[in-house]
Amino acid sequence: MTAIFLSGGSSVCSRQGSMAPMTGWGQAMPLFMQGVDVINCARAGASTKSFMERGRLGWIMENIRPGDLHLISFGPNDMKPGAGLHTEPFDDYQGNLRRYVIETRLRGAHPVLVPSHERAVFDRFGNFRRPLKLYPAAKREVAAQMSAPLIDLNEWSVAWWRQLGPQGCKQVFLYLEPGEHPNYPDGVGDNSHLRPVGAVECARFVAGELRSRELLPAPFFRNLENQFDANQAVQFLDDVEFDRLTKERVGAAMVGATA
Repeated sequence: MTAIFLSGGSSVCSRQGSMAPMTGWGQAMPLFMQGVDVINCARAGASTKSFMERGRLGWIMENIRPGDLHLISFGPNDMKPGAGLHTEPFDDYQGNLRRYVIETRLRGAHPVLVPSHERAVFDRFGNFRRPLKLYPAAKREVAAQMSAPLIDLNEWSVAWWRQLGPQGCKQVFLYLEPGEHPNYPDGVGDNSHLRPVGAVECARFVAGELRSRELLPAPFFRNLENQFDANQAVQFLDDVEFDRLTKERVGAAMVGATA
């Protein structure tokens, strides 16, 4: 069976029940796919660098097969300081992305670059900011240079966040009042991570682009035009299963970028 492998950080990864309703868009991808396995290998806190060095890219390369897709979505954690995560956008970040593309193609599979959705950051006048800075542009450049498909979730999300505005974004991001959810008894205000409705619409966009670009045949897609209750539709991993997958999906460390 054809598979879609997802690599990335917390905006993509499937969350365990104890983190609900925090949701990665990769977690919602199966709602729009059929006859294809969605293998979400994204991990919270991962950058292009740490994902390679901890063997997560290695595991994908050990299991990916000719004809599979590999969706690559990094950026927010590459921005963070520290030797374990940080990369410069037009230097080692691009070098790492090239490595992901090359390794995927060497196995007969197809890389797809997906710039991360933006954080919901507005100034006091309601103007939208671009906190991911140059990382989406750096990914677009790699896609153009390597003739790799690019699904621009970043630009799509910017348009949606601007339309929603500061208060509307609180309905799709993880904003909860104290006592609203048992996992966050003190409440939370998180402008980086989505709740189910936001993750579902991001996944719908990505799946729709896969179909319109004919990166997979049309019969592999479903529900692209259907509206449903995201809170009921999104499934959360059991915490034990989450821990098992986190530990098992580790292969050989792949250190060093390919320019």
